[in-house]
Amino acid sequence: MLVAERRELLLTRLSSEGKIIAADVARELGISEDSIRRDLRDLAAAGHCQRVYGGAVPVSRALVDYRSRASVEPESKRRIAARAVQLIKPGDRVILDGGTTTLAVVHALPADLEATIITHSPTIAAALIEHPSVEILLLGGRIYKHSAVACGAAAAEAARAITGDLFLLGVTGVHAEQGLTTGDAEEAAMKRTLAAQAADTYVLASAEKIGAVSPYLVLTLDAITAIITDASPGSTALQALQRTAPAVMLAA
Repeated sequence: MLVAERRELLLTRLSSEGKIIAADVARELGISEDSIRRDLRDLAAAGHCQRVYGGAVPVSRALVDYRSRASVEPESKRRIAARAVQLIKPGDRVILDGGTTTLAVVHALPADLEATIITHSPTIAAALIEHPSVEILLLGGRIYKHSAVACGAAAAEAARAITGDLFLLGVTGVHAEQGLTTGDAEEAAMKRTLAAQAADTYVLASAEKIGAVSPYLVLTLDAITAIITDASPGSTALQALQRTAPAVMLAA
């Protein structure tokens, strides 16, 4: 089998099964495991997969800048936002992560909702200004332009001074084995800090994030309350997640 054919097979396997175990593929093809590892290394360098111990998993398509993400699966984000808003009760203190899915949550809030929204995203805060009865608390710090959120020591210190009833968390990868991941180490640390300040953490994950992995771990699945997603119930990645996550809430 030619190298190009072998790599095409690896991508097909990754798409259909949601992961590649290098030792299994090497044994199946009758070649060395080192050859498969080299293939995976080159495919990862080209952005086609995310290497993990023993093999590879799908790379998240959400690792693009904020402006580009705004046009990715807008209907999916609206469905998830509609489900997430049902969790917010009058008087709640809600920590909202940055991102385009949480921005959809802002747009879905009832006009008569009285609550406090705490966020490290200037974009989220600005979108809430016109809401008549929501109090806004914006956490400051160095702005990470890729995601338009505050990160770093000042932002983390501000976050540790607040508490919330629930945290609506956005990530770029949700995987049954690798957990919740994102593309930047400082942003991952900030998300962990915010999660530690909330009684409950709900992950907002559109279908393309389910089964995907990004470079930096945010939280393991046992650290959250539930995942809200609109992934197809027949999805292999979703079924694996339902076996490992505390709860999965489907957004219709």
